Order: sequence, then structure tokens, then C-alpha cells
Amino acid sequence: MSLSCGIDVGGTKIAGGVVDLDGNVLEQLRVESPARDVERIEDAIAGLVAKLAANHPIEAVGVGAAGYVDKARASVMFAPNLAWRDIDLKAELEPRVDLPVVIENDANAAAWGEFRFGAGHDVDDLLLVTVGTGVGGGLVLDGELYRGAFGVASEIGHLRVVPGGRLCGCGNYGCFEQYASGSALVRNAREAAQAGSLLARTLLDLTGGDVDRIDGPIITDAAREGDKFALEQLAELGRWLGEGIASLTAVLDPAVVAIGGGVADADELLLDPIRAAFAANLSGRGHRPMLEIRKAALGNRAGVIGAADLARR
Repeated sequence: MSLSCGIDVGGTKIAGGVVDLDGNVLEQLRVESPARDVERIEDAIAGLVAKLAANHPIEAVGVGAAGYVDKARASVMFAPNLAWRDIDLKAELEPRVDLPVVIENDANAAAWGEFRFGAGHDVDDLLLVTVGTGVGGGLVLDGELYRGAFGVASEIGHLRVVPGGRLCGCGNYGCFEQYASGSALVRNAREAAQAGSLLARTLLDLTGGDVDRIDGPIITDAAREGDKFALEQLAELGRWLGEGIASLTAVLDPAVVAIGGGVADADELLLDPIRAAFAANLSGRGHRPMLEIRKAALGNRAGVIGAADLARR
């Protein structure tokens, strides 16, 4: 049995797993991410690989990194939430783990995992939209992961959708993720509660009156219980996502769009507004085949599974 190891490196956690040819995770481990210390990040990755390799005959390692990864799948050019800046991570890690290493953007790795074993397993063209703290993306076209000329394609969260809009962490104003992310969902709900909106009273009751405790899961739970304000917040988020996906579809024409990330746990409460806004804004609607918008199938394992499969390939 050919086994590979996938590592998913984020700003708060590093997850590692042993993955077989069918995308099954045989063992998974997780540690906190020392995000601002390059050497400690590498120590954590090497430590996870060593622990997993002690129990399984691993043949290669794939690392999904939250940042810009070069065309050669070797160097991390920039990672906004990690200490990596122009670091040849492949060269750093291979001597430490004594295995071949492939580096890939984390959203690209997740998209490949969903394409191979999840929501896109039955099509050749898939767009993954991850909705969490920001908005990430990964694209598979004609069965191949699309990475662009320099390896940094599919950064859909930084499409500028509102000229002069909200300041984004990337330094620009009006980026898509400032309106269509989990952070935007929470920000809007907190602002309404802080302003004294009676509609937000249920959320405040759920947090004991502490506005800062309003988060995505609380909004989703309230929506599932029928709270009108929470439902409206998810519907507004879905509108932004659906309209953005319609614009992306005009350029990319995927067969399936998979919605992943933590906010996707709202299921149809989010997916239905996305689908409605998409259908209302798609160019040429009524005269072209309609893609499917699905919930991503692999959850938070998608990056581990995709990175492992890319390493094997």
C-alpha cells in the first residue's frame, strides 16, 4: 500500500495525517502552530512526520502552506499569517524528514483533495471556495490543478469588489473577503448588536450580553433555531458569495463549485442563499448549463488529504 503524509500548516494549528491511495486518513495528529517562528514551525512539521512515520511506511510528504508558493512547489514566497518570507521550505524540510517533500498552497491542496476524493470527484472542472476567517480558493481545470504562471493563482478572496471599500489585510480596499467571509459575518452581527439593534437581542442573550463573544457558530446555531436576525446575516453572506461566484463562473466555467471552510457548517442556511444569488446574477442565465453548488465533502481534512495526494503524484 502506497502511503503519503499530508501536512496542513495554518496560523493557529498544524495538522498532519497518513493518507492511502483512496484518500483515507489512517492516522491524524495536530499541534499548535508557532506561527511567528520559522525554525519552530519546521520543528513542528518534522516532529509530526516523525511520529506518523514511526507507525506507517510513508513514502512522501506534502505540505499545504497558507501563503504564496512558487511554481516549482518548493518555496513559500509570502505567508500573511506565518513567518515565512522567500524561504525554500522544500530544501529546509527534506533533510530533516529524509523523504521527498512537495510544497503547495493550502487552498490549492484542499481543492485537489475535494477534486480527487470529495465534492468534485465526478467532474473535471472544480472551483473550491473556502469561507472562514478569509475567503480562499482553489481551481481544477480539465483534471489538473491550475496554479498560474507563477504558482499564485486562485486568490479569489482578494478580488476587489467594492472600490474604496473596507481595508483588507492584504493592503488593498474592498476585497471580496471583507464582505463574503466568516469574519464579515461576525463583524456585521457584532456591529448591529453594539448599535443596540433589537433584532440582535437573541445573539446577545446567547453570549450573556458580551458582544465580543458573538461568533460564527453562535450565529449558525441561532439561525437553526429560527432566529430572524441570524438567518438574515447568513442570507447576506450568501448573497455576497453567490454574486461573486457568478462573476468567477463567467471567467472559469467550472462544473461544480464546492463551498468549504468553517462557515459551510451552516449547510443549506448558507447554500440556499448562495444558489439563489448565483442564479440571479449569472451571465447568460437560461441559455447555458447550470453548474452545481455543493458543500465540500472532506471538511477540515481536505488540505491534509490533498497535500498527501499531490506528494504522491
